[in-house]
Amino acid sequence: MRCHGFVLACLAASAGCGAPAAGDLPGRPSRAEPAVQRFDARLSGYPYPYEVRFFRFTGQGQDLEMAYMDVRPAGKARGTVLLLHGKNFSGAYWRPTIAALVREGYRVVVPDQIGFGKSSKPVLFQFTFQALATYTRDLLDHLRAGNVAVVGHSMGGMLAVRFALMFPGRTRQLALVNPIGLEDWKRSVPYRPVAWWYEKERTRKPEQIRDYMAKSYFGGVWKASYEPLLEIQAGWARGPDRDLVAWNSALTSDMVFTQPVVYELADLRAPTLLIIGQRDRTAIGKDLARPAVAKKLGDYRALGRRAAAAIRGAELVELEGVGHVPQVEAFERYMGALRAFLAGSKSAPRRRASSPQAPRPAPPPHPHPVPYPAPSPRP
Repeated sequence: MRCHGFVLACLAASAGCGAPAAGDLPGRPSRAEPAVQRFDARLSGYPYPYEVRFFRFTGQGQDLEMAYMDVRPAGKARGTVLLLHGKNFSGAYWRPTIAALVREGYRVVVPDQIGFGKSSKPVLFQFTFQALATYTRDLLDHLRAGNVAVVGHSMGGMLAVRFALMFPGRTRQLALVNPIGLEDWKRSVPYRPVAWWYEKERTRKPEQIRDYMAKSYFGGVWKASYEPLLEIQAGWARGPDRDLVAWNSALTSDMVFTQPVVYELADLRAPTLLIIGQRDRTAIGKDLARPAVAKKLGDYRALGRRAAAAIRGAELVELEGVGHVPQVEAFERYMGALRAFLAGSKSAPRRRASSPQAPRPAPPPHPHPVPYPAPSPRP
């Protein structure tokens, strides 16, 4: 497939065989007109809402750069909040949340993970949530940030869970905003290799990306206020480095699909808040599943309640009429819940079943037709 030629070309470039100009090497912006560089692999000309700096380190034998924003309040910080973005997003979409938290007196650290946003786009890289969590911890060490409240949205929720499991001493609080990974898709969806994801990503058109976001995130309705969420993905689809961006997206799709965190939710020890838009139907690979199975995937009303039941002492805030991106679609309700949680008070509205008098609902039977053994208990 085409990705084989792309990877081989990158390997040849790195070996110096027919190497292109330095500006065209993988992970660096292409030589292009300024208007095009806005959507090169590193978003070189794309403005972020706050100053962007770069944390440089060596990972998996190569030099990498993690872009980040470190926004501080005017006076002494009440604490540090770490914001982790989703797969189809970058740190830039946290702008309203950053502004609100800084007004509340928090220091806010917002990285673009490797493979995303303004950060490096490596060609040869083993993407794991463990690796991304470790690099994020290293960034916090570099910034002398200490313990943090971790807020993760979508794929960032999976990363936030992994971070909290790996570094419980650094995780003061954990807030999960419509996190993916609350179900194990590989039990219900046929596996597709990285090459398949690459072809799918590199051939997507901006209108197809918009249609996907509208259907999965917003109940089929698209508003002008959602356009900033589309801008980067649509720009990359037309940009000079679309093959490199598509390759990184394919690698991270494989990571998301094959590395579930749902079986380890019970191991979390940090105080945890789940903010769940009830209309969300996001599920990786849903279109590959049998129709009867696909109908049951991405049911966030049920997934949120099952996750809250699994996490000791978790608080669940259900946002009716809201989809996958509450911080855009229902900012005041989302921010009210997050603000109260960070301050140590109860958020509202809470699910009634969260009260001591009401029992947790039993999880529904798994839609996969083949029985799987339960995960072994951790020692």
